[in-house]
Amino acid sequence: MPRGLRAAIACVLGVLVAGAGVIGCGGDDKRSAVENGPDTLTIYSSLPLQGPDRARSRDMVNAIKLALKEAGGKVGPFTITYVSLDAAQPGARTWSGDKVLDNARQAVRDLNAIAYIGDRDSAATALSVPLTNEGHVLQVSPSSTYDGLTRASRRQGEPDRFYPSGERTFARVVPRDQVQASALIGYMQTQGVRSVALLADRHIYGGGIADAVEQAAERQDITVQHLGRTDALKEDLSGPARTVAETKADAFLFAGTTDTGAAGIFKAVAAAAPDMRLFGPAAVADHAFADALPAAVQRRMHVTTSALPPRLLPASARAFRDRFRATFGHAPAPEALQAYEAANAVLHSIRTAGEKGNNRRAVTDAFFSIRDRESVLGRYSIDRFGDTSLSRYAGNRLTDSEFVLDKLLEVRR
Repeated sequence: MPRGLRAAIACVLGVLVAGAGVIGCGGDDKRSAVENGPDTLTIYSSLPLQGPDRARSRDMVNAIKLALKEAGGKVGPFTITYVSLDAAQPGARTWSGDKVLDNARQAVRDLNAIAYIGDRDSAATALSVPLTNEGHVLQVSPSSTYDGLTRASRRQGEPDRFYPSGERTFARVVPRDQVQASALIGYMQTQGVRSVALLADRHIYGGGIADAVEQAAERQDITVQHLGRTDALKEDLSGPARTVAETKADAFLFAGTTDTGAAGIFKAVAAAAPDMRLFGPAAVADHAFADALPAAVQRRMHVTTSALPPRLLPASARAFRDRFRATFGHAPAPEALQAYEAANAVLHSIRTAGEKGNNRRAVTDAFFSIRDRESVLGRYSIDRFGDTSLSRYAGNRLTDSEFVLDKLLEVRR
């Protein structure tokens, strides 16, 4: 058999055996790359780059680009490339399930893919995680907080249903819903609230927040009147608002997002119950929500978010804001800081994995081994479930469509 043919057959067999680590065949250097895996690694992100969320998502993408630029596009011997995928369909209000699934599949099929940053919303993440998990790709979310992604929930089979491989590959750099729920209840206590009327949207995020708030309220002796779920995007919300008013609770909480109609239900409840305090979770801490509210309703809003004011963050966070503004011409959205840290934590994990930095399993293990990491978000560790130890929340008021710190909320873990 000719020598060249023998080499070609050996190369094909090597590809079949080595699987995801193989990128090519050829001379001595190429054979070394085949044996040891790729020397070019790709980080993917999946974020909605169209619709009302486009500005925030683009800031998140730019924050990831900035992290990679500052690393010089290299980690040790590895060249790092970045692919930003759009999770929204043209003309859509928000992300599309089909696009989210397509994005995850595209990343998993790329033999050079080493990590996946996304998705922004918990419901989108619930779709993408099983696919990236089957492909053994580390997935890091900057903003998905649903408890069931990492811990047991009231929904059967969670979190195991997200991990068909049997191994954990998903982590996040924001606290999970249980932490936010404790912050919400703590904020209510500072406002003298003893009873709260609760409505949730029909999505996974809203249901998760509602469940966590009920549990946190029980521990703090606050009465929750759970009024079920509603479609807050419908035009006539007078019925649900009247039901809320009839509870005569001290406060109203909508467990939902800007995309699921938060502004509409808050306006309706504000009109039906003029004396109720209004509370919202982090998923409404954006300008699209604030701008949709009349000034009188804004003044009654209380919103929790893990995005703290710059003065309460490490100096590195303020330096990031300055570099972002200098590079892109405007101040970054709060979520951009979380995306920046997600990217830097991935780069840290590749570096920690050393010569195995091109091995998906080794990089995932390195991420889950993060302990006392100093970051723009503060010092944190990642536990065996993929959750961060961060636990500080801002309790914000709304003034002229701006979120202004009212209370700093420290959640005991």
